[in-house]
Amino acid sequence: VQLVESGGDSVQPGGSLRISCAASGSTFRINAMGWYRQAPGKGRELVARIRSGGSTDYADSVKGRFTIFRDKADNAWKTVFLEMNNQKTDDTAVYYCNANEVVSIERSVEVWGQGTLVTVSS
Repeated sequence: VQLVESGGDSVQPGGSLRISCAASGSTFRINAMGWYRQAPGKGRELVARIRSGGSTDYADSVKGRFTIFRDKADNAWKTVFLEMNNQKTDDTAVYYCNANEVVSIERSVEVWGQGTLVTVSS
């Protein structure tokens, strides 16, 4: 599985932005995808995640502002989006796409994209 993010940009506080993650390769092995972010000087944190069944998780800091959704063809994942509204300066970070790929009955691996920069500043 390979992941490529796009859509990172600079926005003003209160603004909106949608970032995308395109999955390719053996995407039928994916059972969940998500977005993580890493702000300068901080560790990487989970922002939002969506599972094969459609259930989602969000960090408390983004609940009600961010929405994760996907474009799925047949049983293969295609693109996962993160819609970010009412953005705050604390949302400034490199956003990384993540996929959990099941490679065997007993093992799964985490796949990462290269990251896309989102800057929230006036």
